[in-house]
Amino acid sequence: MKIRLENVVKTFQTFRAVRDVSLEIESGELLALLGPSGSGKTTILRMVAGLEIPDAGRILFGDTDATDISVRDRGVGFVFQHYALFPHMTVGRNIAFGMQVSKVKRPRAAIATRVDDLLRLVRLEGLGDRFPAQISGGQRQRVALARALAVDPKVLLLDEPFGALDANVRRDLRRWLREIHDELGITTLFVTHDQEEALDLADRVVILNGGKVVQEGTPEEVCRHPVSGFVMNFLGDTMRFDATVWNGHARVGSVDIAAPGMPDGPAVMYLRARSLEWAPAEGGIPAQILRVLDRPDGRRVLAATGLGAPVEFDVAPQVAIRPLDHGTLAIRDPTFFPAA
Repeated sequence: MKIRLENVVKTFQTFRAVRDVSLEIESGELLALLGPSGSGKTTILRMVAGLEIPDAGRILFGDTDATDISVRDRGVGFVFQHYALFPHMTVGRNIAFGMQVSKVKRPRAAIATRVDDLLRLVRLEGLGDRFPAQISGGQRQRVALARALAVDPKVLLLDEPFGALDANVRRDLRRWLREIHDELGITTLFVTHDQEEALDLADRVVILNGGKVVQEGTPEEVCRHPVSGFVMNFLGDTMRFDATVWNGHARVGSVDIAAPGMPDGPAVMYLRARSLEWAPAEGGIPAQILRVLDRPDGRRVLAATGLGAPVEFDVAPQVAIRPLDHGTLAIRDPTFFPAA
């Protein structure tokens, strides 16, 4: 089922949550809405679900204008962050509930078979008779997904579904959800503020800020070709330095750095940790090591330079480096944007 939003607007009292947003979600695509709190991503999801009605614009499911169609008649499955399971019902009855109250009546035997199939799909075989309080948070989220899938939705909507879980469980469920999506091929709209989650899961990412779409593309496109300082900074692990550009070169502190294609005038240089390379000898920006943070797969280093704020970069675990060591940093592939 292809979904299209055309110039959608939503205002709450005096606050405009969504500002003239147009989007297309292809049939079978998993699209992530990514942005900070208040960027409009959950409001967009709720409008697609029919829980909010836009003040202007249209929402189409295929060729059908679904803007004013009721939630019950839209054919969507919704998974919330906090599960929303019925605590007095068993896992099996929670999954069966949507089928039991649906307009399309099913025989009890067919519902029982469908519940068993879904329990296998979400890898919860044998847990149908337990209650939500008797299973883990990750298992409860699997039950919530099974319940959403039970009614054979045309569209699956997920609102921060892993936000209440710890990091290791989130990573496992991300991989599992992607496998489920690839197997079922349901058009899926996923809301998160977690950049890693969006980039790991989605076919395409839409980045929102202030109720507007600021960039959309594949994970590779938004990571490798950010269109603004906001996107660059929002996607994480970014260092920012004021610069002045003149004739294709940027002056950052006392350092000159090539900035081809940048207009003359005030600018901002953005660096990621991978953009800095440590060398004990001379030949780059003088730096002094402040802290060394050891991690299972490497070492993150904090250093002071003449650029202002401390910088961060990574070295291999075997690199001998200690606080107070002096050396230089070479800058690789900086990103520049004109100053706002």
